[in-house]
Amino acid sequence: MYWDGYGMSGWGLALMTIGNLVLWALVIVAIIALVRVLSRRSGPGDGERSTPEQVLAERFARGEIDEQTYRRDLETLRQLRHSTSGGS
Repeated sequence: MYWDGYGMSGWGLALMTIGNLVLWALVIVAIIALVRVLSRRSGPGDGERSTPEQVLAERFARGEIDEQTYRRDLETLRQLRHSTSGGS
């Protein structure tokens, strides 16, 4: 009634268990990789770098800085850009 079917020994059972674990590990790693790739693509700006002015505006919008700091830093950024672009 309970025979060792088709010649599978203890090693066969061990290899089958290890193979099953490896298969599930690969499936889980593939799902994690897919989620990471899809989350990177849907990020802000689709991989484009934000300008310093955009970063400053985002910080102001989130309430990290007040209006006075925003205007002061924005003016500083504009002056730096003007001075590095060859203006007098």
